[in-house]
Amino acid sequence: MLRTRFTEEFGIEHPIVCGGMTGVGTAELIAAVAEAGALGFLSALTQPTPAALDEEIRRTRTRTARPFGVNLTILPTVNPVPYAEYRQVIIDNRIPIVETAGANPAEHVRAFKDAGIKVVHKAVAVRHSLSAQRLGVDAISVDGFECAGHPGEDDIPSMVLVPAVSAQVGLPTIASGGFATGAGLVAALALGASAVNMGTRFVATDEAQVHDNVKQQIVANTERDTALVFRKFRNTARVARNAVSDEIREIERQPGSTFDDIADLASGARGRESVLGKGLMDDGLWWAGQSQALVHDIRPCREVVDTIVAEAEDLLGTSLPALLAR
Repeated sequence: MLRTRFTEEFGIEHPIVCGGMTGVGTAELIAAVAEAGALGFLSALTQPTPAALDEEIRRTRTRTARPFGVNLTILPTVNPVPYAEYRQVIIDNRIPIVETAGANPAEHVRAFKDAGIKVVHKAVAVRHSLSAQRLGVDAISVDGFECAGHPGEDDIPSMVLVPAVSAQVGLPTIASGGFATGAGLVAALALGASAVNMGTRFVATDEAQVHDNVKQQIVANTERDTALVFRKFRNTARVARNAVSDEIREIERQPGSTFDDIADLASGARGRESVLGKGLMDDGLWWAGQSQALVHDIRPCREVVDTIVAEAEDLLGTSLPALLAR
């Protein structure tokens, strides 16, 4: 068994995390991740109302007695989000761990800490990690440039960013971006992390509630099949490359184009309904990291976690020590 600062301080069997994924982080997947001995986060804002989140937490607890968390992503939106109400649902349900992401989480961190909840904050830079540490969070999830979603504007890959954060932050760090294998887990531990976060790998599992076309596309894709969109607007996002992402990139290249010109194409609701729900792979944006090149099959969550841990233990116990000269 792999024991790290993360497993010890957070009470999780394996140093593997499934971070919050909008449209994907629902009860079926997160309970399965927990049952496999990893830590999964429900996505609060996948639920349309705080009451719906309360119900999703209850659904998850009917599927597992093991610990799981909730992700609360703070982002500017057209329609105001009742963050305080979502936060209160999390507190009232005595969720042990929360993952915050997006804008400054100071207000939420204080409330969660007062309620005895551990907080993991997602960061894309050393400076952001240090700011989160000053706020009192318990761990940092470090998003390297390879990750799906929003990797920031500095373009620093995990190989550099993870050890840079680990060297300056006195908290457990979770390496995110490019991880999907046992070798990746060992590499992350060698770089100073205490765990890895995997999103794309967990989408390609039996329990993920997305269309099978999405899972099959992840298996078929290579490391070159992602695209960076919204760079022009300094809100860079890594998505799976498809007809919509190509169209968005072409519009962004046009002088004078604005976000309004791509708003319909970039709609999150469109991606969740058309791609994740109906399997229309070229009809909307959907998130995928470069780690999809390392995903070769669709398996149950337990098999994914067990395989990664077994590979890591073999590397640490046999393969790597054998390289030492005697």
